Amino acid sequence: MVQTDFLLSIIIPVYNEKNNIKPLLDRLLPIVNNYKYEIIFVDDGSTDNSDNEIKKLASKNTNLKLVSFFRNFGHQMALSCGYTQASGDCVVSMDSDLQDPPETIPEMIENWQKGSMVVYAKRKTRSVDQIFKRFSASFFYKIINFMSDVPIPKDVGDYRLLDRKVVDYLNSLTEQSKFLRGLVAWGGFPASFVNFDREKRNSGDTHYTFGKMMNFALDGIISFSIKPLRLATFFGFLAAILGFLGMIYAIIGKFYFPQNLVSGWAAIFVGLMFLGGVQLITIGIIGEYIGKIFTQVQNRPNYTIKEKLNI
Repeated sequence: MVQTDFLLSIIIPVYNEKNNIKPLLDRLLPIVNNYKYEIIFVDDGSTDNSDNEIKKLASKNTNLKLVSFFRNFGHQMALSCGYTQASGDCVVSMDSDLQDPPETIPEMIENWQKGSMVVYAKRKTRSVDQIFKRFSASFFYKIINFMSDVPIPKDVGDYRLLDRKVVDYLNSLTEQSKFLRGLVAWGGFPASFVNFDREKRNSGDTHYTFGKMMNFALDGIISFSIKPLRLATFFGFLAAILGFLGMIYAIIGKFYFPQNLVSGWAAIFVGLMFLGGVQLITIGIIGEYIGKIFTQVQNRPNYTIKEKLNI
């Protein structure tokens, strides 16, 4: 029998989603009304008055809460803020565009009550996504799991349920650049999966541009592995070996096969381009890690809060 004597927290990051707030609540509230609940909207610097729409609805229901940022700090920072504000025994994070169906939440709670401290909502189908989006997502998970020392479940996003202990663990971390999908997996907590069909976006366009997806992927890889540095070392050794073999070839050709030795700019050009490329890749990889260190040492706040409502 499913117990209901617990507090359920729902965290919903919002960035320019004014037209999605009410449709989301129309589907979400009938589900969470079966529990003691709080719904925390984190407005990530919206410019379309999303916060005013939330305030209007929250004035009629004190279980609806709002945290507003002064500017856009990013989806992961909005989620991190939500986790610090959530009081629930279990905490569900979801997007506001209705691609994460609220109807999955009771099944997630059931898994949690059976002992899972992390319940991932796994996308069974992604037919509503464009081909490029599906391909890039698949490629992202393959690359990050190849690079990372911690396996990250495939086809799961930030739609998940976390036990209170997992939330406390996330809140205790002092990292400036938080890749939450990796941090949740890194903890090694007992986990299970609930499958769902990804739905079409209710209104508006996605805010995850190609550039943001690339930055997100880089953050995930750099935050959870030093394999890129080892790959840079490997390419350095490879370039040195090829250079050494080329030198031996030149010496042998000069003394034993002078008639077949062809001089020209092509070999020099290719060699310079290869070595230059390896050097630039290596410098770039090292620069990413130094950048992470620089950001961490600065120790600035992850976000600045403009206002809170019902909290």
